[in-house]
Amino acid sequence: MKQKKSLAVCGYKAVKTLANTNPEKILRFYYDKERSSEFGMLCKKLAENKIPYNQVENNELEKLSKSLHHQGLVAFIAEPEIEQLSKEKVLEFMRNKEKLVFLDLVGNSNNLGAIIRSAAFFGIRHIIIPEDEKQASIATSTYRVAQGGMEFVSLYFVKSPEFFLQDIAGKIIRIGTDLEAKKNISDVSHIYTPQGEKKASLIILGNE
Repeated sequence: MKQKKSLAVCGYKAVKTLANTNPEKILRFYYDKERSSEFGMLCKKLAENKIPYNQVENNELEKLSKSLHHQGLVAFIAEPEIEQLSKEKVLEFMRNKEKLVFLDLVGNSNNLGAIIRSAAFFGIRHIIIPEDEKQASIATSTYRVAQGGMEFVSLYFVKSPEFFLQDIAGKIIRIGTDLEAKKNISDVSHIYTPQGEKKASLIILGNE
């Protein structure tokens, strides 16, 4: 059986939020002496579930996370898999009148993390990306820059952005920038139908 790849999560806020919300995701945990007392309860939970953890030196944390910005903490989780967006999920978005974000080839993992952090802050729980090698995927830096936002936001991919955006026309409000746009940003009040019923909406963000 092929062993699933793991991903290092580092940075204080990222690891703290992971430990508080989804500790069951942690496969291995490493920390420095300064963080030992604060994460004692997590270590106790990990010990109960026979999950390995260890106090190590800073240079070891750098090797484990492949980053200088680990902030004394590294937790390994199973490498996240981004789910393909299904028609059923789109219908669910519509029923729940969700706020969504579509990213058009954001190629930097740090920038992806920053967008996820902002989305989580504003209560946006779903981000859609294209299946394209130019599009950044989830990396260690994504988790670190998201500062815990990864625990609250789900990512989905679509094979054809053009088809997806055309398919949701009239069903989900699409908000983006266009040089030939006929509406102004001040016209976003059309998110509400004449009856005042709020609809699902999608903000489209371009690349760097």
